[in-house]
Amino acid sequence: MKIATFNINGIKARLPRLLEWLEETRPAVACLQEIKTQDEGFSAKDFEAIGYHAIWHGQKGFNGVAILADGVAPVEVQRGLGGEPEDDHSRYIEADVAGVRIACIYLPNGNPVPGPKFDYKLRWMDRLRARMAEIAVEEVPAIVLGDYNVIPRDNDVWAPAAMAADALMQPESRDAYARLLADGWTDALGTLNPQGGVWTYWDYQAGAWQRDHGFRIDHALLSPELADRLVSAGVDKEHRARERASDHAPVWFEFA
Repeated sequence: MKIATFNINGIKARLPRLLEWLEETRPAVACLQEIKTQDEGFSAKDFEAIGYHAIWHGQKGFNGVAILADGVAPVEVQRGLGGEPEDDHSRYIEADVAGVRIACIYLPNGNPVPGPKFDYKLRWMDRLRARMAEIAVEEVPAIVLGDYNVIPRDNDVWAPAAMAADALMQPESRDAYARLLADGWTDALGTLNPQGGVWTYWDYQAGAWQRDHGFRIDHALLSPELADRLVSAGVDKEHRARERASDHAPVWFEFA
């Protein structure tokens, strides 16, 4: 079973590239972030035309997450995180697909630091941890994947000094991520690439793509029940080079 995540950075602008990637790589499940569209503007019929069923949680112009499944309908479990009723950001959706619990997340960026956006990021990570603890109690094969907006280790960025002041690399962000691992979740891509040097994001500015100045912020955390089934993982880096590409590359995980 192949499960993938892709921050598409605007589904309307990237739809041809997204459909192209789905048809070329055919993941069983694809989790999307930053769809940047209201619910009624989501392109469900385009995905159905190539065999994918979808659920989504949209928002006008910002954020937004979706889960696509090849040939089956995702069974929605939850949308949004509890713990902060006034939070109206569309950043979380959870479903069951083929016996696997799939949680698709778009974690807040948190910049500038310090400030209310960074405080919101840390609160959101605490709320995510609480939900992941609830999932863990169910003892089901589970994967929580998407754009975490956290660079976990120094070897997950082309130059640590370049990002040292960014919210993605603050000690508080890293500590919150590390607590998820300490709770028993496995960082799939990090575990298979302990040496680092695997990027999932390249900024549009300053020739970052051309110079390979990237970093890893798209992650998949696995429950023990799924971690034992992990076979391989990778980044579809070539898709970042295509015309009108997202600034993220798709990341995939293969399970027995």
